[in-house]
Amino acid sequence: MTTSIALLGTGLMGLPMARRLLGAGHRLTVWNRDGSKAAPLAGDGARVADSPSDAVNGATHIITMLTDGAVVAHVLFETGVAEAIDSGATVIDMSSIQPSQARAHAERLSKLGVFHLDAPVSGGTGGAEAGTLAIMAGGDREVFDNASAVLGAMGRAIRVGPSGAGQLAKLANQAIVGIAIGAVAEATLLVSEGGGDLEAFRAALAGGFADSTILQVHGQRMQANDFAPRGRVSVQIKDLDNVLIEARALGIRLPLVEAVRDRFVRLMNELDGGNLDHSALFVELLDLNGRKPAPRV
Repeated sequence: MTTSIALLGTGLMGLPMARRLLGAGHRLTVWNRDGSKAAPLAGDGARVADSPSDAVNGATHIITMLTDGAVVAHVLFETGVAEAIDSGATVIDMSSIQPSQARAHAERLSKLGVFHLDAPVSGGTGGAEAGTLAIMAGGDREVFDNASAVLGAMGRAIRVGPSGAGQLAKLANQAIVGIAIGAVAEATLLVSEGGGDLEAFRAALAGGFADSTILQVHGQRMQANDFAPRGRVSVQIKDLDNVLIEARALGIRLPLVEAVRDRFVRLMNELDGGNLDHSALFVELLDLNGRKPAPRV
């Protein structure tokens, strides 16, 4: 069945996600605060709306892919969007925000007769382009099942619990990603300084307990000194801050997250790395050790 979808936010992730939805045959309207980022989708068959409230008119599903919880709340509740959504429609927030914010948004929308899923993603721009994103969804089972065709166009969706659970799973994901990047950076420096062949090193670990997407993909970026943004340092910091906010609310300490978060902050504030790919934590490690990045391959 063809579904009418509005997608709010067509940045690094939203743009390829929109193309996957169009490729699956869905009718799609898009909006972005910077209209130049949405304009290319007109050539792919999307309608480009002038405002977010215009974009959601008549949509059965509204996807938000925005910077953080404050921006999601502003777009939904301060621009006329919530009032413009048809009763019975479903908002699928695929942004990465705090679980408490997701639950609050779900409650406010329910009073208007609008359903809500929090469905953040992992897989980066490559996963968005290939339609292989890992989608962690929180919300009612029936609402999730009814949105399966929409979510399936963008990746593999699994419901992990009630409202807010998707965001909690994403925070756990980002904790693993951030810590793993730090571990891969240190392993890469250790092997490189010892005269090892980094490509052979990654090949030797393939399939073993230490193998991971972070090792193979981000390790290659570190070797090539290729830090063009796919997942920005500034966004990684936002996610790790949200992890620590949630941990404090639960009364627990996460010392590895605290440590790696401080290193990402140093990369952004002292080394002007906020807009680099999060694999650029390797640059921060090199700086700590008085080393300079190798020439770009």
